[in-house]
Amino acid sequence: MTKRILALAIVALMALWSGAATAQQLSLAQVSQYLNQLQTAQGGFTQINADGTLSTGTVYIKRPGRIRFEYNPPDKSLVIAQGGQLAVFDPRSNTGPEKFPLNRTPLSIILASNVDLGRARMVTGQTSDGTTTTITAQDPDNPQYGNIQMVFTANPVELRQWIVTDDTGTQTTVILNDLISGGSIPDTRFNIIAATRDWNP
Repeated sequence: MTKRILALAIVALMALWSGAATAQQLSLAQVSQYLNQLQTAQGGFTQINADGTLSTGTVYIKRPGRIRFEYNPPDKSLVIAQGGQLAVFDPRSNTGPEKFPLNRTPLSIILASNVDLGRARMVTGQTSDGTTTTITAQDPDNPQYGNIQMVFTANPVELRQWIVTDDTGTQTTVILNDLISGGSIPDTRFNIIAATRDWNP
């Protein structure tokens, strides 16, 4: 483990522990309610990629169905979900964004119009360390699409981190920094067609 990743791990743990007033395991109903009330949100993120490299940027969420990851320079990557599609803009590609059906990715679980973690076979794991609650969820009808492991703190309930495991087994960790809920985010931030036109890798 490099010193950089070790330092990041320490910072991430401090972020998860800060502000947790009491030791409490959140229920699936509490987490479902929190996600359903989270209509808009934005904040910084640090991403740990499958190869151990780090990326940072800003994430914008507008439920249902919309999310945007803007990466900080020199990374020119961009990821947008909108209209049932997830578009990945990779600066190493000269063929435009690679698109996937959103419902085939674990991110669709938290972007759904109605999150119900109590649904049969959706949650495959739930643990608490006294400070955070970790919930692993999948599409119960299509577990082959992978899963998302979400970390929450309580009082107030807040999403702090997630790990997406895709259909190939590849894991990507996103640590959220100062996620602020509420406020207005223009729909133009999630326009895949416009982003394709304007993107300059």
